[in-house]
Amino acid sequence: MPAIPPCDTVIALWGQVTGSEENLATNARLVAHTEALAEVCGARRVLHFSSSAVYGPGTRLSESDHARPVNTYGAAKLAMEQAVQALSASPRRHCCLRVANVIGAENQGPKLVKSAGPVHLHRFANGEGPVRSYISPKDLADILRALCDLPPGDLPECLNVTAPQPLSMESIMRAAERPIHWQTAPDHAVQSVTLDGSRLARLLPFLYLSTTADQMIHDWHSLETRQ
Repeated sequence: MPAIPPCDTVIALWGQVTGSEENLATNARLVAHTEALAEVCGARRVLHFSSSAVYGPGTRLSESDHARPVNTYGAAKLAMEQAVQALSASPRRHCCLRVANVIGAENQGPKLVKSAGPVHLHRFANGEGPVRSYISPKDLADILRALCDLPPGDLPECLNVTAPQPLSMESIMRAAERPIHWQTAPDHAVQSVTLDGSRLARLLPFLYLSTTADQMIHDWHSLETRQ
């Protein structure tokens, strides 16, 4: 690490997204490495990638809502946040970003490719499919850049990173021109998990974020085709 140049902000993108509980525990263990790296670089702020999975099911979930993860990944990210909170004596400002589904990077990402087969979506009792909060890759990059410019003291302990409005998975797949095969949703399936982006909007009011499925898919395509 002595060869790493100084910087003002460390963004901890790293993490474990699949595997056993022991594999996923890597997320919490990485916090100490992130803090050590930030110390060497002289960083004043650290942005940690958490996930909307820490909340569990719900709509318009805000940073003040109690976290109730329903899967091991969400539990692992919550443990990571708790490890960050334990750095109370750190001279740096630490912010956990509860990131919504990133278009092209979440578990539906491979299904956006036109060479893939039909997309299987659950249909719920109201006749509709799943609804989630999303963020486009370019918008995510713009948000990270803007957070790096904020005074460290202005950063909250946690922050939802999401587009202003949730979208149906159906609209995402239609925008990507993907065929859909509907299946009856099983009892354990969750129709809506959406985030409240009010705190983000107040913190970065000058950012224009994509709000439609067409905008987000266009953004993703522009990055996929960039040489």
